[in-house]
Amino acid sequence: MKFCFAYGSGALKQKVDVSQNMLDLIFVVNNSRQWHAENMERHPDHYAQPLRFLGHKAVTRIQETWGAKIYYNTLIKSSEGRLIKYGVISEISLMADLLDWNFLYLAGRLHKPVEILVEPDERSQLRAALVQNLHSAVHAALLLLPENFTEIDFFRVIAGLSYQGDFRMIFGEDRSKVDNIVVPQIQHFRQLYGPVLKHFDNYLEIPKDSDASTTCNQDTSPTARIHHLNQLPRIPQMQLVRIWSRGPRSKDTEDCLRAIAHDPDCSSILLQVLQNIVWKSSINQSVKGIFTAGLVKSIKYSSAKIMKMLNSISSNKTQLNIPIQRMGKADQLAHSLIKKGSDSKLQRK
Repeated sequence: MKFCFAYGSGALKQKVDVSQNMLDLIFVVNNSRQWHAENMERHPDHYAQPLRFLGHKAVTRIQETWGAKIYYNTLIKSSEGRLIKYGVISEISLMADLLDWNFLYLAGRLHKPVEILVEPDERSQLRAALVQNLHSAVHAALLLLPENFTEIDFFRVIAGLSYQGDFRMIFGEDRSKVDNIVVPQIQHFRQLYGPVLKHFDNYLEIPKDSDASTTCNQDTSPTARIHHLNQLPRIPQMQLVRIWSRGPRSKDTEDCLRAIAHDPDCSSILLQVLQNIVWKSSINQSVKGIFTAGLVKSIKYSSAKIMKMLNSISSNKTQLNIPIQRMGKADQLAHSLIKKGSDSKLQRK
């Protein structure tokens, strides 16, 4: 085990009772094949059929060649009765995502506060990659934000980077997910990004105030934008150049980024790139999850996610007192589903 952390609503304070949620864990290992071989001997029931019978080599091959190069076992019950989902990824694959944002999957998870259970070795390159990932998140967020914004907006954009384009946010995730993460954890975000923001003094001014709604200011000049674009990870840069070139002929990266920095639609172009990265990885990893978890567990897991989303929609509509006629079609459907569920409960009572 090179690194281990817990994340999500089951590990950190959100606008819910964490003890009621599944605990999400990530195990970063040196040798995935060896890890799965040992784990299959100890906990064969964690693996769904037929992968359990195909063996650790097949599991490792699926992990390393499909989706975001992470393998999840879900709905595992601990000795204390707590439900756990754990993902396994190699150190090399995690490093690539942190530095290049080729999937923006675990890199996105690590833009947000997590509970670290096993620290990386002091001499490990993983430590530097984790810090670099935070720097990249700030550069991307500043490119997406206007000249003036609030601190809470700043952290909302950072927390939402890995949800841009995620198809699960259309149907399957809590609509208030980003707010549920940021608002209760504002102090954790400040602690996480405090050391990083010291390197942005020439570009960003965040007042030292306990009020997260205080206005912040940033330099949005083309010079500042060129700096942020040049500091983005490799994959977003490559896709920016591809979009800007609008053709098979490759153009100089530096020239393209300079041109994009002067474009009024700079933030929109970057947003499109991030959506493309997240869309692809979220779909691939979700399809992979159905296969690796098995049909029964996938249905249980997805049902719990969808119910959380529906409850969130219902709660938001009630709080805002919006008539159902003014809701979108998807929200109307969700509202009717929730109402039917409530009516059936009353009938059973």
